[in-house]
Amino acid sequence: MSELNCRGLACPAPVTQVRDLLAQGKPPTIAVMVDNEAAKENVSRFLVYQGYQVTVEKAGDGFRVIGTGGDETCEIMDEGELAAAAGDGRKILVMIATDRMGHGDDNLGDGLMFNFLKTLKEMGPELWRLVFINAGVKLTVAGAETLVPLRELAGGGVSILVCGTCLNHFNLLDQKQVGETTNMLDIVTSLQLADKVINI
Repeated sequence: MSELNCRGLACPAPVTQVRDLLAQGKPPTIAVMVDNEAAKENVSRFLVYQGYQVTVEKAGDGFRVIGTGGDETCEIMDEGELAAAAGDGRKILVMIATDRMGHGDDNLGDGLMFNFLKTLKEMGPELWRLVFINAGVKLTVAGAETLVPLRELAGGGVSILVCGTCLNHFNLLDQKQVGETTNMLDIVTSLQLADKVINI
């Protein structure tokens, strides 16, 4: 079993260390020590993408993420590369860094954001991914009115990534209701793969 201690590392460092280790030769079993929920979710998701079955154990004040059954012949791909392999169509990424649109009246801004997310489906199949960072992550948590259009978009095949560091900052990690908790490596890769990026 290969073991990696990623305690004390902020995302995306735990994921990049796991990726670099797997690039040297995929072990049949790997154990990764992390000390926060965001790293636990990001490392677990990355290992699943690499063909591992993942279990998580509580270990002191952190977690031990264990991947078993790794296929040595499986090519090392990050999450963004897997998404790119899914199709050759034009890919639009929408980066959302706020929980309301515009400045001036907060109630108006809330309504505009809801209507914006509800109307995004009109982009059709070109709408590839939504990335939520900073206060934008508040749109993905329990109690947010925007969960309805976001779940509709996710159900239609739109990928939704939610910044784990941002969720941690606002103490909202355990309240996320839609999308995948992600890290800056996935976000940067997504920006590179997108044909067009819209910033909100």
